Amino acid sequence: MTSQVSFRKMTVDDVDAVHHIESLSFSLPWTKEAFQQEMLNNDHAYYVLAETENGVVGFCGMWLILDECHVTNIAILPEERGKKLGEQLMKSAIEVAKAQGAKLMTLEARVSNHVAQSLYRKLGFQNGGIRKRYYSDNYEDALVMWVNFDE
Repeated sequence: MTSQVSFRKMTVDDVDAVHHIESLSFSLPWTKEAFQQEMLNNDHAYYVLAETENGVVGFCGMWLILDECHVTNIAILPEERGKKLGEQLMKSAIEVAKAQGAKLMTLEARVSNHVAQSLYRKLGFQNGGIRKRYYSDNYEDALVMWVNFDE
């Protein structure tokens, strides 16, 4: 049985839950303090949370600057993956970005992360270029992807 998922804007009270998901998802996770700074001091930051009856199960961080949206990070709890929650979360984030006036959305994905790239392509993202040695844990390249909402 699939849990009912809802989406909402992150608040500073969600920092622990988001940091927990981040820590389980990335080899170089952001610190709890970084998420607190995003909530308290970054006027461009907007985080969409995916929530079920079990609590926060995913998040998508974005910076909305003028008419552009840059996805900073997106993650789903490991035990909740494979349930299409990432796709639903990205669709929700895209709707938020559009509602906030974004005309373009961009993100980076590890060149080895074909699952993520496939999802982003399904949602209209195109390859935009390579950032060489972008990830400092293993110096893997990042594939820059973008979608223009006006096209």
